[in-house]
Amino acid sequence: MGRARGGADRGRYRVSPGHPALAARMRILILTQYYPPETGAPQNRLSDLARRLKRRGHKVTVLTAMPNYPRGRVFEGYGGRARLEETIEGIRVVRTWVYAREGAGFSFARRLLSYLSFCASSFAFGWSKTGPLDVVIVESPPLFLGLSGWLISRLRRAAMVMNVSDLWPRSAVEMGLLHDRRLVSLATALEEFLYRRSSLITGQARGILDDIRLRFPDKPVTLITNGVELESYAPAPTGSRVREQLSLGRRFVVGYAGLHGIAQGLDVLIEAARLIAAGGDADVCFLLVGDGPDKARLQGRAGSAGLRNVLFLPPVPHREMPEVFAAFDVAVVPLKRLDVFKGVLPSKLFEAMAAGRPVIASVDGEVREIVEAANGGLYVEPERPDLMAAAITRLYRNPAERQALGANAREYVIRHFDREKIAESFERSLIETLGQRR
Repeated sequence: MGRARGGADRGRYRVSPGHPALAARMRILILTQYYPPETGAPQNRLSDLARRLKRRGHKVTVLTAMPNYPRGRVFEGYGGRARLEETIEGIRVVRTWVYAREGAGFSFARRLLSYLSFCASSFAFGWSKTGPLDVVIVESPPLFLGLSGWLISRLRRAAMVMNVSDLWPRSAVEMGLLHDRRLVSLATALEEFLYRRSSLITGQARGILDDIRLRFPDKPVTLITNGVELESYAPAPTGSRVREQLSLGRRFVVGYAGLHGIAQGLDVLIEAARLIAAGGDADVCFLLVGDGPDKARLQGRAGSAGLRNVLFLPPVPHREMPEVFAAFDVAVVPLKRLDVFKGVLPSKLFEAMAAGRPVIASVDGEVREIVEAANGGLYVEPERPDLMAAAITRLYRNPAERQALGANAREYVIRHFDREKIAESFERSLIETLGQRR
């Protein structure tokens, strides 16, 4: 990193006066397949990071796909183009073509084709529009996008940072999506190739970093957790507007907000709803907000069982999520029973806690550790609807405990998972990485 003498610029970076964390101006590219106007955890997290880095004086460009997630249908106004440029909340966004797999269900072949198509188009149509760069941040998964990131970083003589939010191909193998040994070997070789050529690897949970450190002990790795935009949750939202719109009245609302996919294992909620309805607790209802490849099947299962206590809602804009979480009496964070999920931290966990809602964590590992450290909810063994129903019933019948757990959750997330502090930590890691390269 260039040194600043007497406040003057030296070399490529300019040390900003008055900034507490050596805020050197960097030219940053965020390469991701997922970005707003799509909704979802990576979209919200990366757009938030881009805005915060820009506010801290850096030039940020996003190279992403034509929006199509999660339905696999390109959004209106974006179709029929190889490349498109726009500005979203002050961030320059370059979009390139992607194979949108509408109606593909769980077809791994089509999902793979979608990944590979954007990997190719982001390099073929996008790299020349990025301008000079200092850092290329690659969001993984999809792992294949790292190839485009590596080529762009080579051509721009920039540092490549792999930001790993899910261990791939390991998670695909454990979920039963990837069976072919040749493909597993090829994906594992690609993973090793990309990690070894990264100047820095960041991960969103300790379990992810522990796995990477074990296999690549010579690579610098940094924990950059998920978090919450505290500005949107201050003061604490009430949820009254959402409850009124949905005519929920005084009903006890068990809420889930997020992707309806294979990994989430939402069948546990459908079965828990059946058990609670059979037990006669008519005031308990389940509200599932979001979309995804498994939603239609879940709706069909709830309908076939005649469950009137389960309500499905479409995704809502990110700005409305604080009120949605606040409309819940308790928030559920479930995942399937897989070892790889012990090292994940879904963003919905922090949003529910920021809204002051107790969390029923049906995920072992780091999610459970946070909920128990905060004393902000209950842990339930994954894929156990009987235990899920028992935990829901307990909180339903104990409003004082529910209120205390929610207050603890909010206090804990404010102290430990503020996205402004997370962005500052990420910025510092990038500056140190560039300094070491020079």
